[in-house]
Amino acid sequence: MAHPTHERGITTLTLDSPHNRNALSAPLVHELADALKRCGKDDGVRAVVLTHTGNTFSAGADLRDPPQPKALAALLRQIVRLRKPVVARVTGHVRAGGLGLLGACDIAVAAGTATFAFTEVRVGVAPALISLPLLPRVDPRALARYYLTGETFGPAEAARIGLLTAAGDHADVDEVLAPVLDGLRRAAPHALAETKKLLTAKVLEAFDLDAGELARLSTRLFASADAREGMTAFLERRDPAWVL
Repeated sequence: MAHPTHERGITTLTLDSPHNRNALSAPLVHELADALKRCGKDDGVRAVVLTHTGNTFSAGADLRDPPQPKALAALLRQIVRLRKPVVARVTGHVRAGGLGLLGACDIAVAAGTATFAFTEVRVGVAPALISLPLLPRVDPRALARYYLTGETFGPAEAARIGLLTAAGDHADVDEVLAPVLDGLRRAAPHALAETKKLLTAKVLEAFDLDAGELARLSTRLFASADAREGMTAFLERRDPAWVL
């Protein structure tokens, strides 16, 4: 991750792992969790912006150095539970596990150039853990389509189904973001914390009920023959054996 920046109460955390397109590796998950913990303890932080370098917000789980399922679940829960609002600022592509980060954030805005896809089924796994923040917040019929097909869709559709809060035209994400940050700066810190608690109660219930089971499902699927074939095919830039 890049060094955090701070301006008028807003701390920006930047995913900066260009060699793997900001994929969620074990080290990156650990670094982000540590940075969020520091933000949570800092009374000077009114809100957190989570953004990225390069043309990809996150390519999903790092297939070469993936985080433990419990660590990823803990990170998503940490974002949801943080007493400061977390805002995702997206100017590039988001795939698989990266969409879990968007789902965990309180507000998510993206440029018109961003693209999104739940690609898990195409590499032999399922969007298990990221469903914890996504299922309570995103349109279920749309999730059924995009979970099952792995299709790519754009920011207008992402906003329509509830994955994004808003999408900008072309690359004007900061124009969309400006009034959001202004509003957060005008809000009382304790009121923000209590309001976020109201908004996230149902999401945290999903974590309490299902995190353990979904972590076990994720572990089982990543160890499966389908996953080995799918991930090998992905790394070799070919279709997996099951493609018709």
